Amino acid sequence: MHNLKSWVSSLSMGMIFFCCPIASVFTDMFGCQKTAVVGAAVGFIGLLSSSFVSSIEPLYLTYGIIFACGCSFAYQPSLVILGHYFKKRLGLVNGIVTAGSSIFTILLPFLLRVLTDTVGLFHTLRVLCIFMFVLFLASFTYRPLAPSAKDKEGGTKGGNNRFSLFSRRKFSPPKKFFNFALFKVTAYAVWAVGIPLALFGYFVPYVHLMKYVNERFQDGKNKEVVLMCIGITSGVGRLLFGRIADYMPGVKKVYLQVLSFFFIGLMSMMIPLCDVFGALIAVCLIMGLFDGCFISIMAPIAFELVGAQDVSQAIGFLLGFMSIPMTVGPPIAGLLRDKLGSYDVAFYLAGIPPLIGGAVLCFIPWIHSKKQREIGKTTGGEKMEKMLENQNSLLSSSPGIFKKESDSVI
Repeated sequence: MHNLKSWVSSLSMGMIFFCCPIASVFTDMFGCQKTAVVGAAVGFIGLLSSSFVSSIEPLYLTYGIIFACGCSFAYQPSLVILGHYFKKRLGLVNGIVTAGSSIFTILLPFLLRVLTDTVGLFHTLRVLCIFMFVLFLASFTYRPLAPSAKDKEGGTKGGNNRFSLFSRRKFSPPKKFFNFALFKVTAYAVWAVGIPLALFGYFVPYVHLMKYVNERFQDGKNKEVVLMCIGITSGVGRLLFGRIADYMPGVKKVYLQVLSFFFIGLMSMMIPLCDVFGALIAVCLIMGLFDGCFISIMAPIAFELVGAQDVSQAIGFLLGFMSIPMTVGPPIAGLLRDKLGSYDVAFYLAGIPPLIGGAVLCFIPWIHSKKQREIGKTTGGEKMEKMLENQNSLLSSSPGIFKKESDSVI
C-alpha cells in the first residue's frame, strides 16, 4: 500500500513539470489568465474525483495525471505573470510570491497528519479541494498590463485605455506553437542544460532525508523538525536572494544560482558526516536557505536571457527538462540504499551533480556578453553602411544644391 502511494505521488510530481512546455504554449496562445483558470479547474476536478475512488489504483489517473496536469497549467503562468507587472524589483517580488510555498512546506505536513489520522485519506483530499478552489478564484487576477503598440494607438484614439489594456490578447498575433528557436540563444541553451544536470542530485536529500533521520537517529519526531527547518530558511532565502538579485545587473544573476548549487551539493555530502542531530539541523538550515535562492531567481534569469516575449516557453521548456532528473534521481538513490544498506553513498553522490551543473552555469554571463558584443558590432556596422548610403544618394540626387552652397561660400 505504501509503495503504491509513493508511486502515485512520484507520477504526480513528474507530470506537473513534464506538462509545463505544453502549458507555456497555451499561455502564449490564450494568456496567463485563461490558462491558469482552466488549469485550476482541471486540478480541482482531478482532486475531487480522487476523493471518491474506492482503491489506490484509480489515483494513477485522477491524482497522478488529471490533478497534476491541472496544477501544471496553473503553476506555469504564475511564474510568467509577474514580469508583466514588475521590472525593477522582479527578484524581490518572485521571492515574496514563492515564499508562500515555504509557509505551506512548514504547516501542511502537520495539517495533513491531523486530517489523515482524523478523517482518513479520501476525506482529506476533499478538504484540500478548498485550496484548489481558492487558486481557481485567484487565477482571474492574472491580467497582463503591457499593451502592444497597436493597442496603445487604439486606446488613445478611442479614449479607453482601460479597455485596451485588458483586451490586448484579442488583438495580439498568434505565437509559434513550440518556439524551438529559443535554443539558438546559446546562453539559454546552456542554462536549460545546466539546471537539469544539477537537479539529478538536488532533490535526493528532500526525498530521502526523512527516512535517513529515522534510521540514523531513531526518533520519528525529528523528521518533522528537519522539514520545518528547511521550510523556514527556504522562505528567508527566497526573500533575501530575491532582493539581492535586483541589485545584480543582467544575466549576472545566474551567479546566485551557481552559489546555491555549490552549497546544496556541499550540504548533501555533509549529511552522512553528521553524527549529532544538531549538526544535521545546521546543514538543513543552510540547504533550505540556498534552495530559496535557486527558486526565487529562476524567472528573473529567464527574462534576462530571452526577454519578456519568449519567457513563457523558455520557462516551460526548462521545467519540462527538470521533470527528468526529478523523477530519475531519487529512485536511483533509493536503489543505492537498498543495495548498500545505507544512505551514505547516495548522499555523497547526490552532491556531485549540483557542483557540475553550477560549473556549467558559470559560462552563461561570458557567452551572453560575447553575443551582445557581436550584435552591437553588427548593428553598428549596419547603421554606418545605411548612413553612407543615405549620404551618397543625397549627393547623387541633389548635386545642384551642394554646388550652390559652395559657390556662395567662395
